Amino acid sequence: MKRRILLVDDELPILLTLKTILEVHGFEIETAVSAQDAISKLSASTYHMVITDIRMEHEKAGYEVVQAAKKMEYDPAIAILTAYPPPGSDWKSSGPESVLVKPMNATDMLRRIEILFAKHARQKQQRIALSETSESGIKSKTAKKTA
Repeated sequence: MKRRILLVDDELPILLTLKTILEVHGFEIETAVSAQDAISKLSASTYHMVITDIRMEHEKAGYEVVQAAKKMEYDPAIAILTAYPPPGSDWKSSGPESVLVKPMNATDMLRRIEILFAKHARQKQQRIALSETSESGIKSKTAKKTA
């Protein structure tokens, strides 16, 4: 099964170039040219990853996409794509897991995407394990109270 990525950027040449590179490397890509378009697609389908530009309709439009993606039950990995990276780690508080700075050569971009997929999968497994541990602890306490 191909990994699905929603790629969001209002600059068509960048969007189409990245789409082509990612498709050649085996990803299934869907594109959106605005935050509003991306948010609509997030609700209509499922994605393994969302990569969004920050500055589109307005300065922080990409963060709207990030917030919408974080609310999706299918829990996609999230990266922001920008020519204007936020200083330090300020970007982390808004929710993305990685920053991809444009321009970026294809090899570096693909490497960073693979790293993000691996990191996100580990974090997802940890959340599931933690959730299962919490649930078994609650069931154990409930069983002791009823005994």
